[in-house]
Amino acid sequence: MASGQFVLTVLMGIFLVGVAVFLSRVEDWRSYTPAVGGSGGYGEDTGHTHQEKPSGVIRWLTTVDHKDIGLLYGTYGVIAFAVGGIMAFLIRMQLLVPEGLILGNEFYNSIMTSHGITMLFLFGTPILAAFSNYFIPLLIGADDMAFPRINAIAFWLLPPGAILIWAGFFAAPLTGNAIEPAQTSWVMYTPLSAEQVNPGVDLMLLGLHLTGISATMGAINFIATIFTERDDDVTWANLDIFSWTVLTQSALILFAFPLLGSAIVMLLLDRNFDTVFFAVEGGGPMLWQHLFWFFGHPEVYILVLPPMGLVSLILPKFAGRKLFGFKFVVYSTLAIGVLSFGVWAHHMFSTGMDPRLQASFMAVSLAIAVPSAVKTFNWITTMWNGRVRLTTPMLFCIGFVSNFIIGGVTGVFLASVPVDQVLHDTYYVVGHFHYVVMGAIGFAVFAGIYYWFPIFTGRMYQRKLGKWHFWLSMVGTNITFFAMLFLGYLGMPRRYATYEFNETIAPLTLDTLAHQAASVGAVILLIGQLIFVWNIVQSWLEGPRVHDGDPWDLKETDQHGREFQWHERRIETAITDGGVASDASDTSSEPRSDGGEPEEGEAVTDGGENTDVATDGGHPDEDEPASADD
Repeated sequence: MASGQFVLTVLMGIFLVGVAVFLSRVEDWRSYTPAVGGSGGYGEDTGHTHQEKPSGVIRWLTTVDHKDIGLLYGTYGVIAFAVGGIMAFLIRMQLLVPEGLILGNEFYNSIMTSHGITMLFLFGTPILAAFSNYFIPLLIGADDMAFPRINAIAFWLLPPGAILIWAGFFAAPLTGNAIEPAQTSWVMYTPLSAEQVNPGVDLMLLGLHLTGISATMGAINFIATIFTERDDDVTWANLDIFSWTVLTQSALILFAFPLLGSAIVMLLLDRNFDTVFFAVEGGGPMLWQHLFWFFGHPEVYILVLPPMGLVSLILPKFAGRKLFGFKFVVYSTLAIGVLSFGVWAHHMFSTGMDPRLQASFMAVSLAIAVPSAVKTFNWITTMWNGRVRLTTPMLFCIGFVSNFIIGGVTGVFLASVPVDQVLHDTYYVVGHFHYVVMGAIGFAVFAGIYYWFPIFTGRMYQRKLGKWHFWLSMVGTNITFFAMLFLGYLGMPRRYATYEFNETIAPLTLDTLAHQAASVGAVILLIGQLIFVWNIVQSWLEGPRVHDGDPWDLKETDQHGREFQWHERRIETAITDGGVASDASDTSSEPRSDGGEPEEGEAVTDGGENTDVATDGGHPDEDEPASADD
């Protein structure tokens, strides 16, 4: 078995070398086609020219345009979200009854492990990178990312990473269960992860390593872009809040992900070469927990900071006023970035840690709630006495604030040592974490998708379906995860495939009722996400075309952002040049060498006035403002 694992490791190394050799053959990816025989792309000029992209699959495989790569990240993230969501639904169906009739214990452990890793590493980070790639250059007036090729490489490391992470599910029936899905949980605690004889664990670790390399390359690119590619009139004082949060996130990634990568390498060495990094006679199993959580808790803020930026950017647009306390929101973002590295050990209060260390980590964990509270109060104050328009993006922003308050307050209790001793490793932790991940991060992602939908598709989504998506998601989220908080108070341990136990030990009837409530909430959530997928796909293909560079009527409140200004110039230039409406996927087919001016003859997204996009008088609760001639 050890030799087989060694062979897998060698094959993975050969694959990475092959990728490096291929990339070395590409002289100029800005030409949007691979070089043949060492020559440049299209034409004789090997400089950074912006010639027409190839069509079809070749375009997407060779593009280095930040907008195309943003769409690739987004598609990848939505697919991962669907896979992780199906896994979550299976978990909830398994726990519908105490006996757990749907999944076996081992398969349940595999699904639970892959669900966590999928949502955090394959959905969370990539979907945020989608927004960052597409819109940061537009927001700062750059023509592209600082390193377009690195940008492309960073994305194309993700699909093989996902294949390796999920490989056990495909390989198990083909190998007679010689290779099975990992059953380590997403935290991969040693000694279980070190001693589990299963090549699927090695494949998962290699896949995680690829995703970590991808995230690190992307972080370097975002930092370089924001520092060096800003337009002359974009200063640190007027840099948009989303770019600030992505900049801070990127700094956290640079410090956190390499540490995880190092820990994964050590774990692979322990598994395959009998080293003792995490063995009792060596570094000890606790070393893994320290290394993992030094990455793991900053990872929470790596995932939540850009959504905070999205809400800080979008919410004022529909509140009719500027973001209250902009500087304090920026300062709180930087404070979270610094403090996030001093709280990791609150995950380890039950490990026998010295009480003096417990007190220090408790203090820092409580302190990090302060900058989060600053943001929350600023969002609420921005809405106070504002001219609030309840569009779908705004509803998701309000849902974000509501769920984040619940997720944040429940986290404060876990930062307290005596409370954590009681609630540690119960479903209370699961409920708290999912209020943040799904209730906050997921809602901010949906807000961003709906808000920028007219830009990256040139069309408008179905407003009623968007609001149905919100309300089903809001109701489902709170039913599911509040039930988990209740289960935690009942003492229900997490990571259990069944909960059939004696009534004298725990209230089995209440546990069952709470699990069933959580499962009902999961069904409601599933219905909401099916509506979301249908709405996005159908609207992208057949939705009413946007005929206005200001689809949200933001000029009235002087909040017409740079990305919509770019969108407006694209439409106006195309009309002047006699262009005609194009499909949504073609709205960004040409890169901008000057930060936003379209190339001659570029297609537009306007097919004339569409009454489905305009509202019936511009009521505040409508998704689209009334047009000027209404």
